Amino acid sequence: MSRRGGVLTLAVLAAVLAPLAGCGVGVRPTGVIEAGEPASGLTRGKRLYYASDTGLRAVPLLDQQNDSLEAVMKLLSQGPTAAERRAGLTTLFHAPSGYTVTGDGARVTVKLEGPYWAQARDQVTGQLVCTLASFQSVREAGVRADDVEVTVRPGEGPVVGPLRCAEFLDR
Repeated sequence: MSRRGGVLTLAVLAAVLAPLAGCGVGVRPTGVIEAGEPASGLTRGKRLYYASDTGLRAVPLLDQQNDSLEAVMKLLSQGPTAAERRAGLTTLFHAPSGYTVTGDGARVTVKLEGPYWAQARDQVTGQLVCTLASFQSVREAGVRADDVEVTVRPGEGPVVGPLRCAEFLDR
């Protein structure tokens, strides 16, 4: 190797290594920096909510194109996959016969032909409310899932709601 080639090689190495040599110089540890409260609330995206021993758990629905709220109720009643069942998830919700579901902005209404079979504050109702809220927030771009109110209007018995998903989480 000629002297000129050696000098060129050293110059290139120096140029590459110089920035690396400065790593850590002048950087001092800062400790914990307070940045406010952690993020909270429902995340955006289509999610089915299943019951578990510890409360409701969300399962993202990534490969489904279902935008119909009525179709979502059917999906919820089909229950979790085998893997999700092994993880302790189940569905307590069973789609009734004779119902319609409508969504308008931050409001979703489920109209049943017959009575509503669950209590207003149990996991069955929570599964329904949280699942419909998550799908409605995807259908309505400016609506957050936290703001969606779901009302169940049975053909017989008292109206249930309006209810929000947050009422059923972290109990």
